[in-house]
Amino acid sequence: MSQQTTNTHIQWQQYQVNAEKRAEINGHQSTVLWFTGLSGSGKSTVANALEQALVARGMHTYLLDGDNVRHGLCADLGFSEADRTENLRRVGAVAGLMVDAGLLVLSAFISPYRSQRELVKSLVPPGKFLEIHIATPLEVCEQRDVKGLYKKARAGEISQFTGISDPYEAPLAADLVLNTAESSLQQSVEQLLALLVNKGVI
Repeated sequence: MSQQTTNTHIQWQQYQVNAEKRAEINGHQSTVLWFTGLSGSGKSTVANALEQALVARGMHTYLLDGDNVRHGLCADLGFSEADRTENLRRVGAVAGLMVDAGLLVLSAFISPYRSQRELVKSLVPPGKFLEIHIATPLEVCEQRDVKGLYKKARAGEISQFTGISDPYEAPLAADLVLNTAESSLQQSVEQLLALLVNKGVI
């Protein structure tokens, strides 16, 4: 059966407990903070620190990490452009469900192409997507080389590596731009909390 035929027999079910009710119970709005940037830019580090700060304030959160989802949800995918796009589509669909569940979703993914990030945004309820560009320069990311991936990419052991043999398309209008080479972790968290307050999320 084709995907199109299958979809004609599926209807979205509406229930009495909705996102608005969950927001009322939780005491804050739900949204997706999408952290994008090069490998080693500090996406996961910043997202992790922000989650700790939010939980300390009694917020309901979940952190979706690029490496972690490939152990389960996306374990069957490789790293071709098509597979990476499907990886993000699945993550976007999960993030959309988590937003409906009333959570503040922190998603840390390289997501190098603007089209991929627009796809994810389309899977999240309107107005519930904040794009955070971790704009740490390539040379700094490569110096850190936390996972040893840049060294392998330079040696030709990894093909289609973002920033080396594959492009990274920086956001054109990110909701917040952070450079972890210039700002401390605490400063980054403070800017993110200010953004959430300004947007009426918390």
